[in-house]
Amino acid sequence: MTDFTAFVQSCQKEKDYYKVVLTRTAFFPEGGGQYADTGTLDNVRVFDVQEEEGKIYHKTKQPLVEGTEVHGQIDWEMRFMKMQQHTGEHIVSGLIHKKFGYNNVGFHLGSEDCTMDFNGDISKEELRQIEWKANEAVAKNITVEIAYPSKDELRKISYRSKIEIEGQVRIVTIPGYDVCACCAPHVHKTGEIGMIRLTNVQRYKGGVRVTMLCGFRALSDYREKEAQVRNISSLLCAKESEVSNAVERLKEEQALLKQKLSDTQKQLLSFRAKEAAKADDAVIILYETDLEGEDLRILMNLILAEGKDICAVFQQTDFNTYRYVIGSKSLDIRFVASGFKEKFNGRGGGKPEMIQGSITGSKEEITMWLREKIKEVEHE
Repeated sequence: MTDFTAFVQSCQKEKDYYKVVLTRTAFFPEGGGQYADTGTLDNVRVFDVQEEEGKIYHKTKQPLVEGTEVHGQIDWEMRFMKMQQHTGEHIVSGLIHKKFGYNNVGFHLGSEDCTMDFNGDISKEELRQIEWKANEAVAKNITVEIAYPSKDELRKISYRSKIEIEGQVRIVTIPGYDVCACCAPHVHKTGEIGMIRLTNVQRYKGGVRVTMLCGFRALSDYREKEAQVRNISSLLCAKESEVSNAVERLKEEQALLKQKLSDTQKQLLSFRAKEAAKADDAVIILYETDLEGEDLRILMNLILAEGKDICAVFQQTDFNTYRYVIGSKSLDIRFVASGFKEKFNGRGGGKPEMIQGSITGSKEEITMWLREKIKEVEHE
């Protein structure tokens, strides 16, 4: 049912929306892991539907007049998509329960995918087998059966249910695959589900969480991934069926280039250290612009290895902002970090032989203060 007529029984204002109760409705309220239908009542948008104490409330941004007749219209494309996902979930959960004895302990039909939680472990290969059997059920185009058994009849039925149900129980049966208590809308025949794709499995709360896409969602996912593969194929000048091998080769080439670049950088730092060490001063202070990562520390250690007493290497990261590494073979250099903190709002610290951190100030002020401070400490 995609549309219907009903009378407005009540319309209550709450916060910035209205809660509308009708004499009857085809809107499905949120429940059982499936979010609510959306649609319209005449020209008024229904953005959510909830059931509270036996009443179904249609949430709208505009009021409706009590006692008037309205025409309800469900967003059918969205409803059908949810029916595809939920019926697909029944098939998959039924197959997993039959093969492993696991229960579906959690189900969420989200805006992008559907997740199912099972209280046991399932490998990726086992999931592929379940996926194949699920699609066999789709191909068989089995009629989905709905029943409202009496209490006596219910006692004779073996069915899945995540919760204890009071009152009338609705049983959804997919012959040969699943029997489950469920309140949600489903497709009439399994062929309407379309393709069932189980896209991921991950460990979750002692069991696993399985992600699923059905029907048009599965088709959209396929199209997106196909487009990505086609784009990668074009960028790598490789056939679509060979992009994985092409990417593997690219990774190997990148690793070789990174190693070559690292070796070259070490050579450059060694040359830079030898040049800096030619200065007569026992204290070397450098300001570099093109160093990355551990390069500051490596350059400092290389200069100290050339026989210098103290070496400070600064790299500008912003206007008057530097990160630094300072080392010494003769002094407990930690006094510099504390001085930087007081004088230049510096951050950092370290061991007696090396400190590192960040500092704010002009190059001239930092250099002058550092040299004077080192002289003071050396004369003590």
